[in-house]
Amino acid sequence: MIKLFVPGRLCLFGEHTDWAGHYRTMNADILPGSAIVTGIEQGVYAEVEKSPIFEMYSDAPEIEDVWSDFACSMNEAELKSVAKSGSFFCYCAGVASYMLEWYKVGGVRIRITSMTLPMKSGLSSSAAICVLVVRAFNLLYKLNLNTLGEMNIAYLGELRTSSRCGRLDQACAFGVKPNLMTFDGDEIEVKALNVKKTLHWVFADLCAEKNTIKILADLNKAYPFASNEAEQNLHRALGEWNQQIVDQAIGYMANGDVEALGRLMTETEKMFERYITPMSTALQAPKLHKVLNDPTIQPLVYGGKGVGSHGDGSVQFLAKDVACQQQLIDYLNQQGMKAYPLTLHPIHTVRKAIIPVAGFGTRLYPATRALKKDFFPIPCPDGMVRPVILILLEELVKSGIEEICLVLGSEEERIQYTEFFERPLSQEHLQKLPAEAQEYENHILNIGKRLRYVYQRQKRGFGHAVYQAAGFAANEPVLLLLGDTLYRSTSNKPCALQMIEEYERYNQLLVSIHTVPLSEVSYYGIMAGVWEDKERTALNISVMQEKPKASYAEEFLGVRDKYGNKEYYSVFGQYVLTPDVFSQLAMDIQKADTEGSDREIELTTALETIRQEKGMMGIRLDGVMFDMGNPTALRHCIQHFVE
Repeated sequence: MIKLFVPGRLCLFGEHTDWAGHYRTMNADILPGSAIVTGIEQGVYAEVEKSPIFEMYSDAPEIEDVWSDFACSMNEAELKSVAKSGSFFCYCAGVASYMLEWYKVGGVRIRITSMTLPMKSGLSSSAAICVLVVRAFNLLYKLNLNTLGEMNIAYLGELRTSSRCGRLDQACAFGVKPNLMTFDGDEIEVKALNVKKTLHWVFADLCAEKNTIKILADLNKAYPFASNEAEQNLHRALGEWNQQIVDQAIGYMANGDVEALGRLMTETEKMFERYITPMSTALQAPKLHKVLNDPTIQPLVYGGKGVGSHGDGSVQFLAKDVACQQQLIDYLNQQGMKAYPLTLHPIHTVRKAIIPVAGFGTRLYPATRALKKDFFPIPCPDGMVRPVILILLEELVKSGIEEICLVLGSEEERIQYTEFFERPLSQEHLQKLPAEAQEYENHILNIGKRLRYVYQRQKRGFGHAVYQAAGFAANEPVLLLLGDTLYRSTSNKPCALQMIEEYERYNQLLVSIHTVPLSEVSYYGIMAGVWEDKERTALNISVMQEKPKASYAEEFLGVRDKYGNKEYYSVFGQYVLTPDVFSQLAMDIQKADTEGSDREIELTTALETIRQEKGMMGIRLDGVMFDMGNPTALRHCIQHFVE
């Protein structure tokens, strides 16, 4: 059984541009649509499992008045008939019929455990249900659909009903975070957005009347070709003027200019009223205007606007702070509306890193009797010879890391690091160095100020070593590098910085990946999944297999490149660990202690648990990895790192 949550969605800017942008297939002068859409905190919670039929049940108290259990055989004609019925389950049946027709899947059992998302409020409750059904089939039958694929199928499934949803409705598939969606004919692109300051949104169901079907019918009359000035202005409002608004909104969100973002909401609503509302009598919205202009509300907000297709459906405001947010919710509820909070937080950028160096380095014995392997000298492209650990630390500093935790085996080991990074050279030694080297000595000592130390006194595995830095991580995301691996970027950004930027994009557990030949997969942990982007740099990982046989990898673990050829991916050696990983490691350690087991605590086991629960992305970096943990690899590193 798998537990799922799919949120509703709120369109912050760019309503109606999804269908308008689709008309580019008929009129190239129409600009692509552009919208900022986010999932919300309210949604559908469910448990799903395989079944011989398609069946849905509910334990959710929120919908007990409208719910009745539903079951249908996995028969295409029967599912399509339910989809056209207009019943409560038509959306689910429409998606199930699509999955059966194109993927030949079996059935699923879906039990809704909670439904906190209001229905028929412009928040895409139907789209959330459709995404939930697609995701259930995808995960249970291992279809390897990426998020955009799930979104598209949810849309096509809903089209099998009497609904005529927009393309941005299924943005709920991407979770509770803001995204920029671009609609260019039949092509859709989704790009994650970040916010610099916390944004306290309030949205509310006006509990009034709106006629979405008439709104869409009236506005579509102006497409694909405008026949008068009013229709030309509608094209501009949903085209170039909307693009300007969206660009400004992205800038304000990225720079943390909350007041300007609120003003932009109000200005956008005025533009809508001037150029779009006159195109349909169904867009006349007396209650929306009354709420937007309510003098009690104005001191609490920076701005407000309509939602979705507009009319008297829903309203949204950007509150000044969390107190104003709650005060506004209370007031709207008192006025007979249904109000909800949406708080968009800045993604916590990665400012800390961990490097475990507690191993004995037995594969490099006897050299490691005298020198820890992370102090082995490596010739560098600039002509200097640096110890491995200094190369790693310099990469982290260049990437903006502020604090670095070294996981050592004992307090005695710290002496070598203290001597190197914290104790200045003697004046006699320093004076014999050229001026450039003397300045570089200050650079080394400054790096030393960033170092923190923890100790793995019991050698209980790599996961156990990483867990010793849980206090250092302090519930923040952290970058993890391997102490016996070097990374050389092939772009103008260090590999570590590439990882940090990808975390700010995806805000979830990350592992760097690189290709390995099929003949060598049995030496590595291999990961497979589906690409989330056109550039094939972000792999949504669906399976991790430790040291598989080549025959198994060839059949089940290949990832297609842009030419359709299979590639095989292993860990590149850098991770961004979320707080969930440390919580899972703590549970793994506690379980082993309770059982009296001396088994090693592996990081891979914890990662797999988090992957199953919350997902994990594999990031293909622009760079080359050099393992120097054994004699052959060390020889290769010394020969080629300088290139």
